[in-house]
Amino acid sequence: MAGPAKNGVLIYSNDISNLAEFYQQLFGMSVLRKTDDLVSLVTDGFNLVIHVPPFELPAPVFSPVKMFLTVEHMATARAAALRLGGQAFDGEWRNPLFSVCNIADCDGNHIQLRQFNQ
Repeated sequence: MAGPAKNGVLIYSNDISNLAEFYQQLFGMSVLRKTDDLVSLVTDGFNLVIHVPPFELPAPVFSPVKMFLTVEHMATARAAALRLGGQAFDGEWRNPLFSVCNIADCDGNHIQLRQFNQ
């Protein structure tokens, strides 16, 4: 990836190393750049920037922003999310193209997992 990403997601975290490790292990993301204030991760043209917040983070609340990421096997990804300190929520939905379920990372950010039908 040359230059700054044109698309991606920024997540504020008080523990950027731990959250970066979650995404690296669960989704195979690679570190593009790392400083004391941020970790920039990439996979398949998608950029995730985990940044130390420039302000005090409010108490946890539901965020209207939810990433969706594709995995090979949802059951394996759900188990890995739990092992890495995240959450796995009940429910799985299917359409003709893919199945989805929801997890949260170790900071509580919600993520929709997608597994494309074979």
